Amino acid sequence: MNHVTDQQEPGLGARYGTDFALGEHSARHLRRILRVYLAAWEMADLYDCAALALTELTANVVRHTADRRAAVLILRRGEERGLRVEVTDTSPFPPLSTAVDELGENGRGVMIVGAVTDRWGWVPLTDRPGKTVWFECDVKRPE
Repeated sequence: MNHVTDQQEPGLGARYGTDFALGEHSARHLRRILRVYLAAWEMADLYDCAALALTELTANVVRHTADRRAAVLILRRGEERGLRVEVTDTSPFPPLSTAVDELGENGRGVMIVGAVTDRWGWVPLTDRPGKTVWFECDVKRPE
């Protein structure tokens, strides 16, 4: 059963969270939700990079986590600085780049996340097997 976290603010608020078993179409649905939140937060210019990074993290859960369970959290960072996305799964293994063939189609997920976001990282869970992989995209201010 899917469970959406309670909103802290009226309307869309500053966060969206869900916990469910991911499937092959989950990234598409999460991208739609991401687009709605970024538009409401007046950060639509972050959509392309954030959607690509979210798609990669979602695909990693589907490919590398046996039960495909994940919690996804989309957060507006304070003072209109940008966006943070966290994907928590049940796999204890760190996210690694496994690309060995320049023209291969697999193993590049974390390289892509690093290339299209301002920061990313991961932390192991302390209370159970698993990890949280996160990324941040900053709002670009005109100089």
